[in-house]
Amino acid sequence: MSAQSASTRLARLLALVPYLLSRPGSRVEDVAQAFDIAEEQLLDDLQLLFVCGLPGHMPDDLIEASFEGGVIHVGNADAIARPLRLGADEALALLVGLRTLASVPGLVPGLQDRDALDRALAKLEQAAGDAAAAAENVAVDVEPAPGALPVARAALERGRRLHLRYYVPARDEVTERDVDPMRLLVVDGRTYLEGWCRRVEDVRLFRLDRVVEAVELDAAAQVPAQAEPRDVGAGLFQPGEADVAVTLELEPAGRWVAEYYPCEDVEELPGRRLRARLRTAETAWVVRLALRLGGSGRVVDPPELAEAVRNRAKAALDAYV
Repeated sequence: MSAQSASTRLARLLALVPYLLSRPGSRVEDVAQAFDIAEEQLLDDLQLLFVCGLPGHMPDDLIEASFEGGVIHVGNADAIARPLRLGADEALALLVGLRTLASVPGLVPGLQDRDALDRALAKLEQAAGDAAAAAENVAVDVEPAPGALPVARAALERGRRLHLRYYVPARDEVTERDVDPMRLLVVDGRTYLEGWCRRVEDVRLFRLDRVVEAVELDAAAQVPAQAEPRDVGAGLFQPGEADVAVTLELEPAGRWVAEYYPCEDVEELPGRRLRARLRTAETAWVVRLALRLGGSGRVVDPPELAEAVRNRAKAALDAYV
C-alpha cells in the first residue's frame, strides 16, 4: 500500500467509526455509497477494525465490528466516538505558534515561500472560531534575527559542520568550537542553534546573538546516534544540584542583566528596580559582573559572595591609593 493510500485509509477509518457509532444497524451498501468506496473496500476496512483499539491488545481493548447479513454494528470504540477536533486551548496554542513562526523569516528551512503557511493559518483561523479571536490578543515578542542565522540555517540545510566563535557570559570569554547542527528553535523570544559541540562532546544550545562569528566548514555534520534534542518545554533554565543560588538587586541602568542572563526568577521593585535570582555552577563571573555594574547593581545573597565582591572592590580601590 502506498503512503498516500495508507494516509487516505487512516483518515477514512477515523471518520468511519464515529459515523457507524451514530448510525447503528447501517447497511453495507449505504455506508459504502456514503464514503464513495466499493463494498469490498468497506469490508476490508471493517476487518481492519478488529485489530485496532487501545494499547494492551487484549480482547476488551479492541474495537468490535460485525457485519452479518449486510448490517453493520460497531462497539467498544468510545475513544474515537467523535471526529477528532482541537480543543480551544490547543487551537489557540497552534495559532500563536504559527503566527510566531511566520514572524521569524528564515528560521525554518523551506519557509521562504509563505504560501503553505498562510493557507494553513487561514484554514485554522476559520475552523477555530473564538480561539482565533483570542489569539489576536496574544503577542509574542521575538528578537530580530541575529546575523548568524542565515549561516546556521544554510549549514543545517546542507548538512555541514559550523565553526563558531561564541561568547560565554559565565566566563566572560569568546570560545572557539566546531558544531554539527541539529535544529534551530525559538525559546522565550530568542533564536538558538542546537547542535553537537565537538569541544565538549555533548549537545549544546547556542544563543545566536552571542555568536561572534559563524563559518560553514567543508565537512559533513556527523551528529552521533546518542545525541538527544534538549527538552525546552519547561524553559532553558535547568540548574544542577550543586549550583549556587545568587540574588542580585539591579537599578534601572542594570535591568539588562535580567534579560541577558538566564534568571530563575525576576521581581519588580519600586523605582523600576529589579530583584533577579539565578543559579550558577561558577561564581567568579558574578563577582566580575558586580564590579562591572558598580552602582547599577549589587549581590545580596549568598553573603559570602557579596563579601567576595566587597573584598575585590576594596582591593581594586587600594591599588589606586
